[in-house]
Amino acid sequence: MLKTRTLDDLKSLLTPSDRMPIVFLGHGSPMNAIEDTAYSRAWSKLGQSLPRPKAILVVSAHWMTRGTTLVDVSAMPKTIHDFYGFPDALFAQQYPASGDPALAREVVTLLASHHSDEDDTWGLDHGAWTILKFLYPDADVPVFQVSIDMGRGLEHQIEIGRTLSELRDRGVLILGSGNVVHNLRALQWSPKAKPHDWALEFDAIFENRLTDRDFGALADRKELGSLLQMAHPSVDHYMPTLTIAGASDDRDDLTFMTDTIDMGSISMRSFVFHAR
Repeated sequence: MLKTRTLDDLKSLLTPSDRMPIVFLGHGSPMNAIEDTAYSRAWSKLGQSLPRPKAILVVSAHWMTRGTTLVDVSAMPKTIHDFYGFPDALFAQQYPASGDPALAREVVTLLASHHSDEDDTWGLDHGAWTILKFLYPDADVPVFQVSIDMGRGLEHQIEIGRTLSELRDRGVLILGSGNVVHNLRALQWSPKAKPHDWALEFDAIFENRLTDRDFGALADRKELGSLLQMAHPSVDHYMPTLTIAGASDDRDDLTFMTDTIDMGSISMRSFVFHAR
């Protein structure tokens, strides 16, 4: 079983090393990017604890493809405002980090068996920049995204993580962004809203199986059954959790953070795998 620690332990644990940690953050509402919330404060604190990477590879729930895994090779990824109905202040946000075309093209080659290809039209969607602005507020670390192939099963995303894991030894931070539970149809807008029972149940199952490194169970649709369907009417926000799980190994310890359910049906649980 992995050791689990808290965010307060991370600063002493995440010392510079030859092996980068890997991170999954529950990004929740885009409004976290412009509001002072428990989540944005936790992301800032995490950013102060992480070793400085040479580059960041982001797997976001908001870049979905089918039949291929695309890698953004643009030199200056654009900030994508892929939402509507929010304040102008949110649309004014920019995250002007550079890309890393050379490394991104290496990743295309690395993922060749997963039907990978180059793309220079995407950029940084809100699953990426809304959290990166707190992790690295100066936008001074190169960053690029890798898409999620929604035409493949859950196990496939674990395999993607395993393939990408070698980048950890090259100073690359692999960052997943989504939500452990994400059901927009079941949102409760009251500030006193209580989490749905099924949201709490799925979140707890995820925590336990991740801690036990039972990743196969996390990717087993049949075993997860109707609970998975309640937690994820579409699995796009679940997929990045599996990428990060797949990129871990038995040399890692596990730290959870922001393990709350927001608006009844959005788990903000986040986690970091880091070398012992």
